[in-house]
Amino acid sequence: MNQRFSSYFGNLRGKRAAVIGIGVSNTPLIRLLLSHGCLVTACDRKSRAELGELGDELAALGARLSLGAGYLDGLECDVLFRTPGLRPDVPALLAARENGTVVTSEMEAFMAVCPCPVIGVTGSDGKTTTTTMIGELLRRGGYRVHLGGNIGKPLLAKAAEMEPSDYAVLELSSFQLMTMRQSPHIAVVTNVTPNHLDVHTSMSEYVRAKQNIFMNQLPGDRLVLNGDNPVTAGFVPAPGVEAVFFSRAGRPEAAFYFDGTAICQAGGGAPVEIVRRDEVGVPGLHNIENLMAAFAATDGLVSKTLWRETARSFQGVEHRIEFVRTLDGVRYYNDSIASSPTRTIAGLHAFDQKVILIAGGYDKKIPFDALAVEIPKNVKTLILTGATAEKIKTAVLNARTEGEAAPPILEYGGLEEAVRAARAAAVPGDIVMLSPACASFDRFRDFAERGRTFKNFVMELE
Repeated sequence: MNQRFSSYFGNLRGKRAAVIGIGVSNTPLIRLLLSHGCLVTACDRKSRAELGELGDELAALGARLSLGAGYLDGLECDVLFRTPGLRPDVPALLAARENGTVVTSEMEAFMAVCPCPVIGVTGSDGKTTTTTMIGELLRRGGYRVHLGGNIGKPLLAKAAEMEPSDYAVLELSSFQLMTMRQSPHIAVVTNVTPNHLDVHTSMSEYVRAKQNIFMNQLPGDRLVLNGDNPVTAGFVPAPGVEAVFFSRAGRPEAAFYFDGTAICQAGGGAPVEIVRRDEVGVPGLHNIENLMAAFAATDGLVSKTLWRETARSFQGVEHRIEFVRTLDGVRYYNDSIASSPTRTIAGLHAFDQKVILIAGGYDKKIPFDALAVEIPKNVKTLILTGATAEKIKTAVLNARTEGEAAPPILEYGGLEEAVRAARAAAVPGDIVMLSPACASFDRFRDFAERGRTFKNFVMELE
């Protein structure tokens, strides 16, 4: 049994614990706290009717439910677990701190009890793929791996049975990192570009949240950074922490770099070629970056041979330039995870031809200027839907581009109509890609639901 786990929850026995958010990560936490003798208040904006059977189950287990518009009113507890989607400076949480409540989160608790080395990945783009690649490399290298954080299943309950020889590989969002007081042994920052400015008060706050992944690292830890990104290239690790840079632009100071043909590793002697671009199993130069980040994170843990084999066989993650089907000579791709303009730009650059692009969604207050410049060069027909449709259209029509006119722009009320419009616009040899450049919350629970819905619509085409 993990002694850190036993001690942590043993100290909570009999104490009042509030859990904010009855969702994917916190529902197992609520059950765990109840099983260890805590007096739990489960808080959520949803009504009892909206919670349905889950609310009945938690109440039967002994949880007190605080639901609806006033779900944060009158919080009196010894420890409070914040959901990542709730800012840590809302009045209710500030008041709880002033009253002596310890405010933490499921992920912070996991970091405190995890008995094995932790590899954490954050960034504006590429963190899901990079996290998955790292987990795959370690599994193939013979390690027992626990994949979690912002992807997969919550890991806190599993920590009881983890061993020191295991590895925990975590995708960490800026919301999870805002209050993190412990850093992974190996921290990876894929890049930092404007994102989530609908929640963060400024770009500076967003950058500080990302920096939190390495601010508490200790001597002997490792920090992997994108040497091409202006923000991450300027990050400075703590004393004694090894900084490892990767570069798609072939920067000579980078430990891992792309020379235009292959990924190479620099060293004391001549550079070593690891894998050629034409061997890599997933498309796009952005995946060259993701591979280099994964190699840098696992350097010394797995062999170069395994790097090469995995790069050749890895087929990517669901919802990231995911091939759906070919119909009448037209290929359809699901890139629903592209919830920012930079992600969509990377998706467009993955193909050597113009695509029919379906975009639009929830407005995260990110400008579309950079995407608008890329669309005439990379998009044959632009199909817009969702809350940001007009904003994207305006950016494209106002973009200053040389030699390329804006493509035809079509607008539709829903995703199904957009898919059918793409089908009508496509001819054999075309590519249709859903790559929204926006979050999904205007119409879907998350990007995964949006991606599955898109795939269902595509499979229903005749």
